[in-house]
Amino acid sequence: QVQLVESGGGLVQPGGSLRLSCAASGNIFSFYTMGWYRQAPGKQRELVAAIASGGSPNYADSVKGRFTISRDNAKNTVYLQMNSLKPEDTAVYSCNAKWYDLDYWGQGTQVTVSS
Repeated sequence: QVQLVESGGGLVQPGGSLRLSCAASGNIFSFYTMGWYRQAPGKQRELVAAIASGGSPNYADSVKGRFTISRDNAKNTVYLQMNSLKPEDTAVYSCNAKWYDLDYWGQGTQVTVSS
């Protein structure tokens, strides 16, 4: 069993930055592919960014060049650095861990981009 706890969400003005963190329990964190998803009101959940163990990150087209996903296996933590935020980035951001048929989710953290 893996527990994921996100932090770092909040209210930010357009053009601003936030860094989300997702801390995972367990001692096999490095095996998991870690991802950040988001869901805006009235919309389906979408993948924002993901990073496999030792692999290259991949991003949704809408965030390429603005967001950066990274992981620190020693700290069992994955990060999402979000720069040049836009109002359309407003959503609940959730952390996900996948390994074979194992699939875990955090509770989510709200990101609101508004002036």
